[in-house]
Amino acid sequence: MSIAIHFLGAVRTVTGSMLVVEADGRRVLVDCGLFQGRRQEAEQRNRTLPFDPRSLDAMILTHAHIDHSGNIPTLVKSGFEGNIFCTAATRDLCSVMLRDSAHVQQKDAEFVNKKHARKGLPPVQPLYSVEDATRAMAQFVAVGYERRFFVTKGVTARFRQAGHILGSASVELEVHTPTRTVRIGFTGDLGRKDAPILRDPVPVENVDILVCESTYGARLHDPYDKAADQLAEVVNRTVARRGKIIVPAFSVGRTQELIYFLHILMEGGRIPEIPIYVDSPLSVNVTEVFRMHPECYDRETLEFLDRHEDPFGFRRLRYIRDVEESKALNVTREPCMIISASGMCEAGRILHHLANNIENERNTILIVGYMAQNTLGRKLVERWQEVKIFGEPYRLKAEVVVLNAFSAHADRDELTAYLEALAPRPERVFLVHGEEDQTLGLVEHLQHRGFENVEAPHQGEVMEL
Repeated sequence: MSIAIHFLGAVRTVTGSMLVVEADGRRVLVDCGLFQGRRQEAEQRNRTLPFDPRSLDAMILTHAHIDHSGNIPTLVKSGFEGNIFCTAATRDLCSVMLRDSAHVQQKDAEFVNKKHARKGLPPVQPLYSVEDATRAMAQFVAVGYERRFFVTKGVTARFRQAGHILGSASVELEVHTPTRTVRIGFTGDLGRKDAPILRDPVPVENVDILVCESTYGARLHDPYDKAADQLAEVVNRTVARRGKIIVPAFSVGRTQELIYFLHILMEGGRIPEIPIYVDSPLSVNVTEVFRMHPECYDRETLEFLDRHEDPFGFRRLRYIRDVEESKALNVTREPCMIISASGMCEAGRILHHLANNIENERNTILIVGYMAQNTLGRKLVERWQEVKIFGEPYRLKAEVVVLNAFSAHADRDELTAYLEALAPRPERVFLVHGEEDQTLGLVEHLQHRGFENVEAPHQGEVMEL
């Protein structure tokens, strides 16, 4: 009996994670993420799934980030009726994130359609509705870490801590055949050892095949002990020139981590007590979910809680829900920090804050996360002189600062250490979720470290095992 992996998304790129494991007519989908990049390509890929959803027996979700979970409502409304297995924290995050994704799409479509109407252009439609997202949640099944569970006939699985965001998991998938059992490991997105808040990644065990991420496969991060110093320097420099700090941040993980560091810096007197606004209803809801899941926390964060302290709240921090309050931030003249989504600057309130602050040289745009190719966030990282926001041109005059120490992804050496800790080593390693230079760089590095069968699939490629 043949077993095959269909590589359908996040192959030689970092968005739209999606693959199918097929064995003896059974088909299991791992992740169903939104593709982000050039608008026309993203529209086409997100609306047209590369398989028949009704042919799937089940789905496994590694974590709640939109590039892994964001197209689940499309999957369900297109006919998928199976279970969607994930951790409890991932389920709770998706319950707010997928509805928020739909809401943002609807609001952005309304905004764009007003412009289109004036120009005589056809209207745009959101990918899915809030109702679609709500309906999809009925198929989620939560499973705890380290508990083996039944996926479909002949297939079982176990989640292991991935340390990337709250609830993130690596997956050990066992495919049972009449002659042997094949064990396939999926790292999902791997976090960094000793990162704040979350427990460290736990390696998968005794896998024959490993599908591993490679987001930073050819790069090294600054150590975490430099992160606070770099953040303090940016805040103090911007406040000295009476500017604002605009931070595009993923609502899950990065926002909470940044708040954690700001809390420590302000309590230690290392930065002034400026107002800090988290302007994202999703971030507010997600932070509440964080408070519900201490099983994901590391020792230091649990000690915070034991002292009855809130690592995600302090005196100068304010969470913004109301649209009018959000608009008021654009007219304030005092130095402040505005943390807003989306993390890659492709939708949501961050676009309005960028439009109102990008042309002021006193301000700082602080990048604390990965920006995929062809996104507005990547153009800011590359410091394009002019960018388009809602279709209108803006000159980039604000300072742009990139702090890689805040990355939630393991770097080249951390990925290598993870793989070298596996005993025995997998027979084959497939690298995904990385732009081509990062994936191929990690292929070469691992081969030099003694891994013989390391491969970088192409989009749509099917690998027979």
